[in-house]
Amino acid sequence: MAVTKRPLKRYLGALLILFSAPALSSVLPEERIDILYHSYEGGGVKIDGPAVLVRKNLGESVSVSGKYYVDTVSGASIDVEAAGVDVNSAASPYAEERTEYNAGLQYLNDRTLISLGWASSEENDYDATTYSFGITQTFFGDLTTVSLNTSYGDDVIGRNDRPDFEEVLERRRYGINISQVLRTDLIAAFSYEAVVDEGFLNNAYRQVRYRDPTSARGYSYQPEVYPNTRNSDAYALRAIYHLPNRRSALRGEYRYFEDNWAIEADTIELRYTHSLKDNWLLELKWRDYQQTGADFYSDLFPFRDAQNYMARDKEMGPFNSTTLAAGVTYTLPRGAVPGFEKSTINLFWDRIQFEYDNFRDVTVSPEEYAAGEEPLYEFDADVIRFYLSFWF
Repeated sequence: MAVTKRPLKRYLGALLILFSAPALSSVLPEERIDILYHSYEGGGVKIDGPAVLVRKNLGESVSVSGKYYVDTVSGASIDVEAAGVDVNSAASPYAEERTEYNAGLQYLNDRTLISLGWASSEENDYDATTYSFGITQTFFGDLTTVSLNTSYGDDVIGRNDRPDFEEVLERRRYGINISQVLRTDLIAAFSYEAVVDEGFLNNAYRQVRYRDPTSARGYSYQPEVYPNTRNSDAYALRAIYHLPNRRSALRGEYRYFEDNWAIEADTIELRYTHSLKDNWLLELKWRDYQQTGADFYSDLFPFRDAQNYMARDKEMGPFNSTTLAAGVTYTLPRGAVPGFEKSTINLFWDRIQFEYDNFRDVTVSPEEYAAGEEPLYEFDADVIRFYLSFWF
């Protein structure tokens, strides 16, 4: 389990959706095939790979789907530490691959849509299985849509350097989404999600550092220690407004997150889409994310075993990120791809800037900076998604 991958899932996990819009009424998804290449590069890490999504309807009431997704991870991130080795300026290069399979089934009965899902991912030291269930119901002439969903995950965590190491993690999620057509040009939605995680919640390899006057660097390392439970709540408001020119739309979103580890986060996102003629669709996006730190996080603890729980994962500390993104979709002329009613070519690029308020860059020379006085860490990342979509 690469120690940099978990914080990146908020960006890479969404790629599985392949920009499928949430349903505003209880109808079966469109029959389509998506073929994707995704790439993330930043902070000394590169993650890329292919993904394929297929949706097919069986009659007028049943839809089935399957997804295949691959992450190939390589790099030498500042976060990466060789198992059992204290690093100072030289992170350990690594390479690994994660493969994920998904299957879904949706059943439509009048205005009710029932969804079942299964996902399984495997890598050399982390296996995860997730089961999901959802139900969507429309009311008032399909102007109001209510969706309830839940999922259960069962993960097995190992270590490459210790064949006898095995921990488990159970993940439970419960959510509700309510969308409302307010006017012909305005749609709003509210969502709430509760998450309950129990088991081994920290990274099997990551370490914290503490002041050590006997060390030439002024600090030493010991393993992270996390609580074995984490509860969180997230609330979101979204709205989509079609501009009077009928060729453009604005989308705004605000999301608030809090958990029992004292982390609070605010996300604001704005999107603008504009169609050019009949074949081109352009999209611009701005996103701002602000987060406080966990109450047991520290970049440098005062001494060994300073407290019961200790973390130095930079994503557990206070930080902010800003995203600027652009995308373009081109719809091929009808009949350009034989056997399909519609085909599109899609390219999206995100530029993300991360700034950490209490995580220091220990790769600098200890002769220039004393322990705890190193420069604060920051880096930029690029996310690229290129995919082809085909409708039956």
